[in-house]
Amino acid sequence: MKVGTSYFRGCLLGGAAADARGFGEKEGGRVLVSDNTQMTCFTVDGLIWADERAIRRGVYAYIPCLFYSYQKWYYTQTGSLADKNYEFILNGEILDWEDLFARRGSGRTSIDALAGSIGNKYGTIKNSINNSNACGSVTRTAPIGLYFWKNPETAFRIGMESSALTHGHRDALLAAGFFAAFTAFAIQGREPEECAEATLELLKKHEDHKALSSKIEQAIMLAGSPDSAVKAMSRIGGGYTADEAIALALFLILRYKDDFDGAVNTATGFGGNTDSVPPIVGNAIGALYGQDVIPRKWLYELELVDLIKHGADLMLERVDAGLLEE
Repeated sequence: MKVGTSYFRGCLLGGAAADARGFGEKEGGRVLVSDNTQMTCFTVDGLIWADERAIRRGVYAYIPCLFYSYQKWYYTQTGSLADKNYEFILNGEILDWEDLFARRGSGRTSIDALAGSIGNKYGTIKNSINNSNACGSVTRTAPIGLYFWKNPETAFRIGMESSALTHGHRDALLAAGFFAAFTAFAIQGREPEECAEATLELLKKHEDHKALSSKIEQAIMLAGSPDSAVKAMSRIGGGYTADEAIALALFLILRYKDDFDGAVNTATGFGGNTDSVPPIVGNAIGALYGQDVIPRKWLYELELVDLIKHGADLMLERVDAGLLEE
């Protein structure tokens, strides 16, 4: 098993470093991250919050805690609360990090969904909040795979349910579940191809999987083809929808394996969604190969590094303590 600090940090730092590469902005000597990394940090917050709550009350509530953590993110981006009854969320360590209040190209899907989720009502798998298949449902999901690495099937389910908080299209939910489970398999120490095949098996157990399954199978096939990376990626799509984003990321993970630099640079230069595909690639390669796979120069001036390391270490402590068993 590869569970350890290097792999938890590698997953989260890898996603942030790749995200910053795609975002392409600097300020005050820092390399900035986008809302993809911000929401990933709030996913970590929600999972840890759920665990702490379970210690006190004996009941896990992953999805409500993730919902309220995403409402914290909404607050950082808008300066307001969707519902005055959510004032209790303003307590918490994560809101002490001022950099999280920077507004970074926030996707309207998540903002609008969270704004409309009042009275403790939010999107679920059965009650869709909208029909969005945007890729923001996937880019924040890696921490779920880290937390539930022992049970990728649980990671898949929680990934779907977390996606449903802001995205309603079935493919968006399945893509988020796929990425959470893939990350869990990666932390188990499996090779990328094994992770892909095992996660594809889980995907096919779900209703309405065929459209996404077809994309995933296409990505696996193209990864071994003689086509150039950019040509192969053009056959998959632009990556603006969740199904295309996860398929493109999977292609790059399988094609480049532990070549973090090559995979991320291709993700940021293929001509499609260069904001959202890179962080998915970075998360996965970091989870597969550990922190050392990330070029050190990419981390020197990266924004939020200390918070990301802190979150990764807190999650690992929970896993080591066995507190996240369902």
